Amino acid sequence: MLSRTADHLFWMARYTERAENTARMLDVHVQTALLPQSTDDAEQGWRALLGISELTWGYQQKYDKLTEKDVIDFMVRDPNNPSSIASCLRQARENARAVRGALTTEAWEIQNATWIKMQSYLQTNALEQNPSDFFEWVKHRSHLSRGVTIGTMLKDEAFHFIRLGTFLERADNTARIIDVKFHGAQEAQSQKQNGQSQSQSSQEDSGQIDFYYWAAILRSVSGFEIYRKVYRDVITPERVAELLILRADMPRSLLACMGHVLSNLKNVHNDVSADTERFAGKLHADLKFARIEEILDAGLHDYLTVFLERIFELGNRISKDFLVPLAA
Repeated sequence: MLSRTADHLFWMARYTERAENTARMLDVHVQTALLPQSTDDAEQGWRALLGISELTWGYQQKYDKLTEKDVIDFMVRDPNNPSSIASCLRQARENARAVRGALTTEAWEIQNATWIKMQSYLQTNALEQNPSDFFEWVKHRSHLSRGVTIGTMLKDEAFHFIRLGTFLERADNTARIIDVKFHGAQEAQSQKQNGQSQSQSSQEDSGQIDFYYWAAILRSVSGFEIYRKVYRDVITPERVAELLILRADMPRSLLACMGHVLSNLKNVHNDVSADTERFAGKLHADLKFARIEEILDAGLHDYLTVFLERIFELGNRISKDFLVPLAA
């Protein structure tokens, strides 16, 4: 397959997945913003959301202060923000249009129809009236795109490059969500401890907020019902981390994502990709044989920082081996 074609397919999938993940994160923040919390806590939550996507600098260049409305607008509509939902869906559609011959008619039409509908959304106030409905629509269109790809495309190199882009992007986003959310939870816990004594009623309120906080994190990766099936017990941070990092049967976990990345890499193997496969295999093995107690003892933030660096390196290796023409 031509490197140019592989590149378009890979990035079509990454942009579609990125739009979905952005919608997931925004939806969770809209929901948690309804919980009782101080103005500072609410602002910190939106600031963390920008940090997950590395958009803090870009936001500050455009806005003087941080507000919920401006963050949503920046991450949904802004054409100058390459990671906004509108930009991601536009770029997914443009990449799909460039390689229509490598896609089935159904796969192309999903991308095209999603972008057309997105434009009509942006011209109304539907987002302001009911943001959760809009975010559900974005997630549904991403699910539809994946389902049509799996259900209609030949399982050839084109298919495997699409899947490779999907799971590499998903691993990156899941790691960012875990890192930022756990860091925020640790800060909140330290503030409680510094506050020392609390009344029984305030402790109960705090426990309820903790439950909704961790439940919201699980819902952001479609993991709440899965957690209940696997653990059948109260939600604890340690188990949330284990589910989202080390459970191979959790679709959006780091281990599950890396398993798919590795298998799709093997299916597009070429003469120069052996080192990249070995690199991905080691990353997968480190997750497969890890224990959550060891990760937490060593420091979750440090572990995820290294993981994100390795994912970035893996993306560069894939680009070099498959997506960028090799120098003569």
